[in-house]
Order: sequence, then C-alpha cells, then structure tokens
Amino acid sequence: MRYETSILPNMTINEAQALQFRLIDEITREFQDNDFFQTGDVGLHPAYNRPLMTARVERVIASTFDAEACALVRGSGTGAIRVILSQLMSPGDRCIIHKAPIYMTTKETFRMMGIRINVMDFNNLELLRNQLLTDNDSTVFYIQHARQQPTDTYDLSKVFDLVKEVRPDLPIVVDDNYCAMKMPKIGVQLGADFSTFSGFKLLGPQGIGILLGKKEDIEQIHQRNYSGGGQVQGYEAHELLRSIVFAPVMLATQNEQVEALRDRIAAKEVPFVKEVYITNSQSKNVIIELEQPIAQEVIHEAAKFGAATYPVGAESRFELIPMIYRVSGSFLESQPELKEYGLRINPMKASASTVIRILNQVLEKVAKR
Repeated sequence: MRYETSILPNMTINEAQALQFRLIDEITREFQDNDFFQTGDVGLHPAYNRPLMTARVERVIASTFDAEACALVRGSGTGAIRVILSQLMSPGDRCIIHKAPIYMTTKETFRMMGIRINVMDFNNLELLRNQLLTDNDSTVFYIQHARQQPTDTYDLSKVFDLVKEVRPDLPIVVDDNYCAMKMPKIGVQLGADFSTFSGFKLLGPQGIGILLGKKEDIEQIHQRNYSGGGQVQGYEAHELLRSIVFAPVMLATQNEQVEALRDRIAAKEVPFVKEVYITNSQSKNVIIELEQPIAQEVIHEAAKFGAATYPVGAESRFELIPMIYRVSGSFLESQPELKEYGLRINPMKASASTVIRILNQVLEKVAKR
C-alpha cells in the first residue's frame, strides 16, 4: 500500500477513552468543592502573573501529558512554536530541521526571528548521526510530528534517542499539531524537551496555543509575558479545558471513518479514481489521485453538494461537514502534479458513506460535461 510506512498510528477508541478519563481524573485532582463551575478570572493574579484559572488549567494539561509544566499562549500552535523558539534562541542562531518542505507559518517564524537553519535527513538515522557529529553550531533540534511529505518514515522516539546520545546539549522542540490527542503519545512523552500544539485543532476556542515542557523555561516565559492583554484569560482557559475533553474519542471515531473511506474507495465504490491512500498530510486524510486532471473542478462542485472546500483550522469545532480540498501546500512542493489530479478528503464528523455519496454526485455531474 502506497506510503504505508509513513502513516502514524492513531489511538484506538479504547485508548482515546482512556485519555479522556485521564484528563477528567486530573481535573478532579485540581478542582474541588464545585469550583470547576466557576469559569474563570482575568488579568494578572499576583501569585501567578496570569489568571488563576489559566494557571490551574495549565497544571491539569501538564499532568495529563506527563510534562513538567504548561503555558497557554496567544497565537495558536504557531504562537506556541514562536514563544518557545524565542525562549531558546537568539537572532542568528541555527536550528536543525528535517529535509522537507517547511510548514508555511513555521518558515515565516524562522524568517521573522532571524533563525538560520541546518537541514538534516531524519528518515536516515545513520546519516543523521553523521550530520549531528559534524554540526557544531546548532542550538535547537526542531521536528514536526505529523508528516511534512508522504515519503517521511522517521520514528520520533528513535530520533530523540539519537539526538540525546550524540548531542545531549540540544533541546528538542516538537510541533505536535495534528497529532496531540490522536497519537498514543506526543513529543514530550517520547523524550522531547518541549511540545507545541493548537487548542483550536482539539475543538477548543480559536487562538490558544499549548506549550508543554521543561519547568524552568516555561516559568521564564510566564515572567516575560507580564501583560494583561497578552494573557489567555481564565474563562478562555476554562473553555479550552471543557472542549478538549471531547477531542480524543471524536478524533478516534474520525480515524475509523478515514480508514473505512480509503477501503471503500479502493473497492471501487467511487469512479474515475486512479489511486487512493492515506497520508498524514497535516491531519490524517484520504488522498485520491484521479484519472483525469479535474481535481479543481471536483473541489468547486463539491461545495454545491454540502462539502467544505477549505479548512478553518483542520478539525476545529467549526468543521463538522466533510472536507474535499486540494492536497497540502507542503505536499504540492514535492508533488506539484497533484494540484490537478489530487484530492485531500477529511470526513471530519461525517461518515464514510456521506463522503462517498457526495463524491459520486459530484463525479457524475462532472462526467457529463
């Protein structure tokens, strides 16, 4: 099966339930006497330099993910990445990244912070070892959990073990967007120093980034953010926590429908398909390669039959209907032909049956032209 070795293992429904129960258990340890029904304060609480509720929610999230500390920050996942890189690096410093197209906002983060990059191949551990041994000037090792290209096969834990062996001085920063609450473990649970991801991708309110990792650095980040307007306010943190409780099981259900959709299309339930496979192109999706260069037309028509044809936040609380869209920008960099032949499909909260119905209606209409 194409790209099979690239696909990341999602949690099962039972594992997702266990994570939900773990999160609730941590909530009961932090909140007593019905104070969980108080939705939160605002401003700079004198004991925490941030809202008290925000600090309490941070403790719950840190414990749930086995991290020393957590910071909720502005700017979603991108904001979390920028905050930790600004803590660990200065303009002109070098950061090790994977040999692959860089996610657009990450590329902009490197540019605006004046960070130089050292490119290495994370798929080849022997080569990576040699590259690390000859690297003397990098100050951070940065890795994306989700795949940047369909040929990626690196195993996070093996990469971390190698980095810790050869360059123990390098802090490891993981972009866990599209993987948190989907995969059995995230970066910090596999040995990284820091994990970053967006609460928006976990059904939370827009704009909140989650940073997990070493307590010393995260406490300094809190001290530097001494601005009332720069805080994630208490009521926002409370809403985030209430929302992400529902994410693991919902995402595991979605994963089941992604796999069912791939299997049913492979069984010829949809015409004009040359190839179908699953990738972790950001979120876990079904990729269809069509027999004819009609992908743009299919996307245009899909909206008329109820599909979403652009993302809001890639699995945000707004995205209930299935998405039929172009393949990701980073994938197009390595396979530009997919612009005319490729479709990226995420069932979101729909069933595989709904997606197949829409695809068949769209392709029947397009075929008549």
